Amino acid sequence: MKLKTLLMGAIATTALAPVAFADGHEGERGRDGQVNIIYWQAPSILNPYLSGGTKDIESASLVIEPLGRYDENGALVPYLVDEIPTVENGGVSADLKSITWKLSEGLIWSDGSPVTSADVAFTAEYCMHPEGGCAQAAKFDGVDSVEIIDDLTVKVTFVDAKPNPYGPFMGGQSPIIQKAQFADCLGAKAPECTEANFNPIGTGPFVVTDFRPNDVIQMVANENFRHEGKPAFASLTFKGGGDATAAGRAVLETGEFDYAWNLQLAPDVLAKMAEGGKGVPVSAFGTLVERLEMNLTNPSPDLPEGERSTIAHPHPFLSDFSVRKALSMAIDRELLVEIGYGQAGRATCNLVPAPALYASDNTECLTQDIDGANALLDEAGWVDSDGDGVRDKDGVKLSILYQTSTNAVRQDFQALIKDWWNQIGVETELRNLDASVFFGGDPGSPDTFQKFYADVEMYANNFDGTDPQAYLSAYRCGNEPKPASQWQGENINRFCNEEYDALLDELARTGELDKRGEIAKRLNDIITRETMTIVPLVDRGRVSAHSNTLGGVILNTWDSELWNAADWYRIGN
Repeated sequence: MKLKTLLMGAIATTALAPVAFADGHEGERGRDGQVNIIYWQAPSILNPYLSGGTKDIESASLVIEPLGRYDENGALVPYLVDEIPTVENGGVSADLKSITWKLSEGLIWSDGSPVTSADVAFTAEYCMHPEGGCAQAAKFDGVDSVEIIDDLTVKVTFVDAKPNPYGPFMGGQSPIIQKAQFADCLGAKAPECTEANFNPIGTGPFVVTDFRPNDVIQMVANENFRHEGKPAFASLTFKGGGDATAAGRAVLETGEFDYAWNLQLAPDVLAKMAEGGKGVPVSAFGTLVERLEMNLTNPSPDLPEGERSTIAHPHPFLSDFSVRKALSMAIDRELLVEIGYGQAGRATCNLVPAPALYASDNTECLTQDIDGANALLDEAGWVDSDGDGVRDKDGVKLSILYQTSTNAVRQDFQALIKDWWNQIGVETELRNLDASVFFGGDPGSPDTFQKFYADVEMYANNFDGTDPQAYLSAYRCGNEPKPASQWQGENINRFCNEEYDALLDELARTGELDKRGEIAKRLNDIITRETMTIVPLVDRGRVSAHSNTLGGVILNTWDSELWNAADWYRIGN
């Protein structure tokens, strides 16, 4: 079968030109003074390769950049290159086994040194190092080699034909890091390079001057930024911590901050805040799914450290599909949407809810069925043998530790789900953790979502762009967080399925879009409907807010929300 190249959405083939705003707002770099951003989940590190937390990826995107990004429509646009490689322009080989990127001329790092293809190749080496753990390893799935052609040209070769070659170096999850700064940080040494991880040298619009993990970041305009007159702001404060309520008030009611991210608030609360008149909420749907992750391994503290939540020890009861399915059946997703998100949420059974090409028609989970869940557990032999209200089998009780980050909506969800699970004989202990720690990726912390020292955990994330291949590849066998990878890895559940891996390989070499859609839907169904390894709850619209005086904001659900911060400006100046 003849393969076709995958070009999701329109591809912009020329570099982004300086923006001429409708009010003629142009001028010198730094002309608009200070801008203040608040993320209630505080960044812990500024290296996306050592953290899967959105807060870390997005704060880092102000400093370090990929070769290309996805715009607000999901189209591929060049950033550190003049054009996106395609078959038509010769950048992607006819056999689809390689993609060649050519850096724009004259790019320099914030320290004044030139950006070269050696930096690009080193970035791949850094993430693909066999002795390290890379939080974005799925971006490099199927890469055979990364070859330096000349100072500005690098060629990525894949093991097989790759109709979607835009995994490495595309989007905020896969930025270029400077070889000179990170040269001694390969493999197991990566987490030890505190200075580089906290203060990366970059090509982005801002430079870090002070980074306080889990608290605040101070930045100033990058004097070596490639676009004249940008950024408009001379300095930037990135405040982390607190909660979504305080973040929303800081923009919408008090005007203390200019931009607030991820306002995960009940709809009536957000509407009341908006009456403050200092700012406006902005929202859009993308691929952000609030879900439950089922731990297929044993997180018991009775196991030796280094063996907890590893594939050496299967979970004592979540290894049973009937238990996982019953837990899903007991949940009323429509009520969760009503309580937590209103019009900014949609009940879903899918890990990949969009684009439509890749969204399964699975709706089976949308109807709550407490009676059916009880019957399923009865049939599987899980009964309350001692009358304490908790089902058990062979001496193992259905007693769950259910964790998530600290957030009012998530705690409401926990309380409702605990009650529903109690109705099917499942005992549930709730734990909520500071988001900066939970999503931080610190290999020494017992409380990260990667380490997963609980039975069930709840969170949401999404993927760059509109193609889910790299996202679904996260659940490949062997990609689980483990001691040998410094607890980095995207296969949070420790899921391993031969059919799933074979389908990933088929997706990687399939170019025809309808066929890609069929395969992606099948992958989605395996990990959700057929195994209940992931239990989707809500397709969440992204809701943020910006002040009335902050111009140039374009909400982007396909890349970092801060993707165009270089174009922000102060209205009225």
